Amino acid sequence: MPFTLPSRTPSGPRRRSLLAGAAGAGAVLLAGCSGSDSDSGTTGASASAAARARARAARDSEQLARRYEAVLAAHPALSARLSPLLAEVERHAEAFGGGKRASGPASASASAAAAPAGDPSAGASASPGVPATEKEARGELAAAERALADRRLKALPDVPGELARLLASVAAAGAGHAFLLTEDKK
Repeated sequence: MPFTLPSRTPSGPRRRSLLAGAAGAGAVLLAGCSGSDSDSGTTGASASAAARARARAARDSEQLARRYEAVLAAHPALSARLSPLLAEVERHAEAFGGGKRASGPASASASAAAAPAGDPSAGASASPGVPATEKEARGELAAAERALADRRLKALPDVPGELARLLASVAAAGAGHAFLLTEDKK
């Protein structure tokens, strides 16, 4: 009696077809993620758009740092709480290529230091635009952090990968700062 092998017909797709399909899908995904940086006709335009977005992000972080400095000048008691956040915002500005700010808040902090310590409105007169109470000042900073984080998240689709990752990271840090600013510590 001759020995015959049983039929090895697979019940589903073959391994080679699955691997070929996965490789094709991966190529499609990579092509979708690459953006227009590989197109020689738009490289200059996308590079200048990225440079503008980077410069705008640096300016935004510098402006936010000035807001922190104004609040610190008006409310020196918040120094322990705000100084680490200010340092982070300054690092964000440097990461975007900024960080070369004028030292305008030094005069505001000098006048705030000369004001009487018991007067709650003394800080507000030293730094116009800063709320009179510490809680309101922290709330204003938190709102500024949230608004900036939202703008950065909305800009993500328009910038290339590395800048998008940096914007997303800094936006997440800003959202964390907003949470820390609104958290009551008593």
